[in-house]
Amino acid sequence: MTTTLILVVGVIVVLTAVYISWRAGRLDRLHIRLELARESLDAALVRRAAVCLELAGSRLLDPATSLVLAAAAHEARTAGPEEREHAESDLSRTLRAVVDQERFHDRLADTRTGPDLLEELGAAVAKVLYSRRFYNNAVGVTRTAQRRWLARTLRLAGHTAYPDFFEIDDAPPQALAAE
Repeated sequence: MTTTLILVVGVIVVLTAVYISWRAGRLDRLHIRLELARESLDAALVRRAAVCLELAGSRLLDPATSLVLAAAAHEARTAGPEEREHAESDLSRTLRAVVDQERFHDRLADTRTGPDLLEELGAAVAKVLYSRRFYNNAVGVTRTAQRRWLARTLRLAGHTAYPDFFEIDDAPPQALAAE
């Protein structure tokens, strides 16, 4: 009887340890996925700003439009962590104002480098949209895992803060969304 009781308690302890280890490993994998998603989002945002700067410096736009677009792209690239979301949203709004101008596509299509720039811009805008969605999805899953009773009680996430969602206005220009 005593041997059976010790064996049952031992199996319960081992199964509990395996489960806790599995939960800790899952939380660690979620944090890695979150970091990779953040790096991908940062790369997509930098690429979009670089393409906007290239478009602004291409002499395909009028000087005022080039200046506004370059200023918004520069602000997005140099913004600190606290103002990054605001600067990226400003770049999205500026990009919509520039690209959705009347005859914008026609003017760029008539140039040698215009169609390539438009294609690259469309790809960069789409990459930002998908990267942000993927990152925010990873944040949601990670936050849910961190809030579970076992993770909080045993501090499986250590002293890691809850990750924040990255909320920006990333709606693509209508002219690029239609392609």
